[in-house]
Amino acid sequence: MAQYQHLPIYKLTYDLLIRVMQVTRNFPREYKYTLGQKLKDEIIELVVLIYKANSTKEKAPYIERALEHIQVVQLMIRLSHDMRILPRKHYVDLAEKTDSLARQAQGWLKNSGKSEPERIAG
Repeated sequence: MAQYQHLPIYKLTYDLLIRVMQVTRNFPREYKYTLGQKLKDEIIELVVLIYKANSTKEKAPYIERALEHIQVVQLMIRLSHDMRILPRKHYVDLAEKTDSLARQAQGWLKNSGKSEPERIAG
C-alpha cells in the first residue's frame, strides 16, 4: 500500500484544494461564504475519502463516495463560471483538474475490483 501522499490522485486533489482556496478569495462576499465555502468543504472531504480508501482493503465504497464529491465539485465550478463569479481561465484550469480526478478515481475503482459505481435512485 502506497502512502497516500504519494498517490497521484491525492496530489491532484490537494493541488485542486490549494487552487480553489486561492480562487475563492476573489469571490464576491455573497458567494464567498456560501458557494466558495461549500466548494472547499467538498474538496476537503474528497481528500479525506482518498486517505480512507487507501487505508483499507475495501476501497470501493470510499472511491464511490469520492466520485460523488467530484461530481458535486464539477457542478459548483460550472455554476460559478456560468454566474460569472469564476473567470474563464480559472474555470478551464479547475475543470481540467476535476476531469482528471474523475478519470483517476474511475480507474482506481476499476482496479479495486468494482467496475462501475452504483447509482442511487432519486
